[in-house]
Amino acid sequence: MFPSRSRSATASAPAPFYEKVKQAISEKIASGVWQPHDRIPSEAELVAQYGFSRMTINRALRELTDEGLLVRLQGVGTFVAEPKGQSALFEIRSIADEIVARHHQHRCEVLTLESTRATALQAAALNVKEGTPIFHSIMVHYEDALPVQIEDRCVNAEVVPEYLSQDYHQTTPHAYLSLIAPLTEGEHIVEAVRATAEECALLNIKEHDPCLLIRRTTWSATQIVSHARLLFPGARYRLQGHFMS
Repeated sequence: MFPSRSRSATASAPAPFYEKVKQAISEKIASGVWQPHDRIPSEAELVAQYGFSRMTINRALRELTDEGLLVRLQGVGTFVAEPKGQSALFEIRSIADEIVARHHQHRCEVLTLESTRATALQAAALNVKEGTPIFHSIMVHYEDALPVQIEDRCVNAEVVPEYLSQDYHQTTPHAYLSLIAPLTEGEHIVEAVRATAEECALLNIKEHDPCLLIRRTTWSATQIVSHARLLFPGARYRLQGHFMS
């Protein structure tokens, strides 16, 4: 019924019953036995199937729901959740690396790649004078066939003079900037926002669908290198962070 465990592992640290149930359910989801949106057996059916108490089954389902693998609808049942991408909240990583780490394919569509003069907002974000020459890019990042992020970035042209000459179908702004001006500091501001009509079209979402916005500022030494506005479709993405005191 459950995957076998070595005698030494079992003797030294036997898994709690609810963890065994979680593992069994997770493996059915990972193997495709249960597909996204499938209704899984009820608590009573799982009690009969695995032979554990209802409290044990309830805890397993509750924790899998908290972890994003299941969705529980009161009075309806428990369903396999739609897989969501996951982005690092407390560390700064390339969207391409995150997608590849999930064994999916990354693709980038470049919409804007230009030299311009900083508006008041851009100047404040980069800590330069209004009208200073800067670089500006807008890109849509795809995970397989789905758009998962709009990246709207302004870059300090003095710090990264060759920004516009890179092939962002082969690399990402984050990867290139990290190479040229190694990051020493970063700031994330996270908001729940409503996308514009144009952004909804780019992300292939409906009007009023929830979105997550990260405003990311990065420094190299004492200089701000770039400021990025990263917009994610909320139904397909979640942010996760881990930290230690």
